[in-house]
Order: sequence, then structure tokens, then C-alpha cells
Amino acid sequence: MSETVYIETSIFGYLTARSTKNLIIAGNIEITRDWWELRRSAFTLYISQVVLDEV
Repeated sequence: MSETVYIETSIFGYLTARSTKNLIIAGNIEITRDWWELRRSAFTLYISQVVLDEV
């Protein structure tokens, strides 16, 4: 049984963000995209209707 992860709004923000010169935000974007591409399949993902409505 895989672990569960709750996906909240900032994940989608980082996945769809444009490049930036702000190093902290750029790092968050890169880490989020790497995790989404390489690790998300190892987890059961959950998202609420509230998050869907927000995005």
C-alpha cells in the first residue's frame, strides 16, 4: 500500500509557473516539477473540491 499525499493549490502553481530570476521560487518550481515527474507515481494522490474550485 502506498503512502498518501494531499495536493494543494501551490503544487499546481509551481507546475505551471513561468521561469523566474528569484532563486527561491525557481528552486521550488524545479523541486516540484522533479517530484511530479519522478516520484508522484509512488503515492496515492488526493485533492479536495475546494482546491479544484480554486485552480
